[in-house]
Amino acid sequence: ALYDQTGSSWVLQADKMDTSVNLGFVKFTLLPSQIQAINPILVMLMIPIFTYFIYPWINKIYKLTAVRKIIIGLFLAAASFVLIAMAEALLQTGVHVGIIWQFWAYVIITAAEVMVSITGLEFSCTHSPNGRKSFVMGMWLMVVSLGNAFTALINGLIGEPGNGSILDGAAYFWFFAGLMLLTAIVFSFVASKYKEESFVQKREDYGAGELNPTL
Repeated sequence: ALYDQTGSSWVLQADKMDTSVNLGFVKFTLLPSQIQAINPILVMLMIPIFTYFIYPWINKIYKLTAVRKIIIGLFLAAASFVLIAMAEALLQTGVHVGIIWQFWAYVIITAAEVMVSITGLEFSCTHSPNGRKSFVMGMWLMVVSLGNAFTALINGLIGEPGNGSILDGAAYFWFFAGLMLLTAIVFSFVASKYKEESFVQKREDYGAGELNPTL
């Protein structure tokens, strides 16, 4: 419900921002939708950084299981929308807001993506029984579509921006930030009672001549 809004509500917000970028040695102006290009770049940068530096560092302080990675990622997703909500509140008061606000929001939500999506996809495969892996993976993808459907439902209920809805402007982003925070808290409680059990198939589990899909 939150992540895919980077291609919808975040673009609409960027259209109201100052999209000029000054890096000192170069200056350029982005189109509202072009800031999204930072996401795949950040994903490719963050995966090795998280794997070789951040995860081992956190693990020294706090045992970092797959479920705990997801929990942290959920809270980060909420934090990204808090930043977007703050930027929207400034825009509503007529304050000049630069696209750098969205850049940092992308950094946060991409970190959330690395900790939730990548970890969750692996988790849904390795922690489901051998005969149910495809089913559980399908459920994972179905939940993603349900998140998008929920966002579409909310947008359909509130109508066009500026119509006086209680979720107009910054309230819209605060709503999703609060909902994500509540979800993270509930998930933390449920996950604390979950006993992890890996169902990774071994080579000897396959018949003669059958390829091992994990290779």
